[in-house]
Amino acid sequence: MKSVQSHLSEALAAVKPVPPLDVVLADAAGCILAEDLVVTADVPARAVAACDGYAVHADETYAAGPATPLHMPVVHDVWSGSDEPLRLVAGQSIRVSSGATLPLGADAVLPLDHTDRGSAQVRVLRPVRPGTNIRPPGVDARAGEVPLPAGLRLGARQISLAAALGRNRVRVHPRPRVVIVPVGDELVEPGHRGGGVFNANGQALAIAIADAGAIAIPVAAVSDDRATLREMLEDQLVRADLVITTGGLSEGTHDTLKDVLGPLGTVRFDHVAMSPGLRQGFGVVGPEEDAVPIFSLPGHPVAAQISFEVFVRPALRAMAGHTELFRASVPAYANSAWTSPAGKREFVPARLTGSPDDGYLVTPVADPASLHQLSLSALAGANALAVIGEDQTDVQLGSRVHCLVLEG
Repeated sequence: MKSVQSHLSEALAAVKPVPPLDVVLADAAGCILAEDLVVTADVPARAVAACDGYAVHADETYAAGPATPLHMPVVHDVWSGSDEPLRLVAGQSIRVSSGATLPLGADAVLPLDHTDRGSAQVRVLRPVRPGTNIRPPGVDARAGEVPLPAGLRLGARQISLAAALGRNRVRVHPRPRVVIVPVGDELVEPGHRGGGVFNANGQALAIAIADAGAIAIPVAAVSDDRATLREMLEDQLVRADLVITTGGLSEGTHDTLKDVLGPLGTVRFDHVAMSPGLRQGFGVVGPEEDAVPIFSLPGHPVAAQISFEVFVRPALRAMAGHTELFRASVPAYANSAWTSPAGKREFVPARLTGSPDDGYLVTPVADPASLHQLSLSALAGANALAVIGEDQTDVQLGSRVHCLVLEG
């Protein structure tokens, strides 16, 4: 029987980051930067006003006060769209808007609420110090800096900086495209009237794939018929960076997935020492130069989702260029006792409660002795997986348990 670690290691060794592409900023959200983004010029290039007000020589305002206001002529009005800076002459002021280039010679911006807001002449009620309400050149980024290094995930803040640097395209590892193929003649889509088993895996895995930072491409459940299944898989390879099948892993005469995948590539089907999710498949399919990794997961929705967390999610994050592949984990203390199967790594859906300061408690959402009968209702109430090692057969009340955090 194959170990969990061996199956995971083989999968991670076989997958590679999706080749980098130059994409427009709007398409870079959620992607991993494939190269350092180097600042080519200071941002902002010149000092700018940090608020609406009047550009002044600060030393000319020192005598101002509510009882001794100063009066200064307003010789110009500069808005944020202006390019070339004006020059401020001694004894004068220039009205500026927030973000406007600071006039040459000015060393402070007098905010509007320190004045009477005059347009031809301004009454100054308070003094300002040099540098007040000014954003100096390079305050956002300086030429030569690397504020966005390769390997960084691009979110709103990072894309805002790239846009401020004048970049309309960046080089990223695109999010992997993942085709989900539920297998089984018995499967019908939710909403279908009549007999059959509702396809719960397609929608659940699509959401899990998106959460992992990839693009889900779910297809309708496909028949176990060999010709139909083979044609479907071959058609999907052209648009997939990775394929996931669910179901069809039993060894009965009606389960044809192994027979279909055999000639298409190098897929192996193994018994993996884990509970739930004993039967697993992994390999690559398609021409060698365009080979696509494929995971074949169990058809039972609980086993499929746990198998995804253990094997597929880390592989997808590696393909997307992430360096952190695994979910956060915390140690917790068992809130109940249970037995675990010898020689298997057990993944027990559980509720994790507590805090970093007070410690965590972990409570199984159902009887761990019946994981093969675990319901979707129970799994839906879990926010963690308690991981029990192959050599541990008894979990005692208060035992220290390693937990993968599924939420938050």
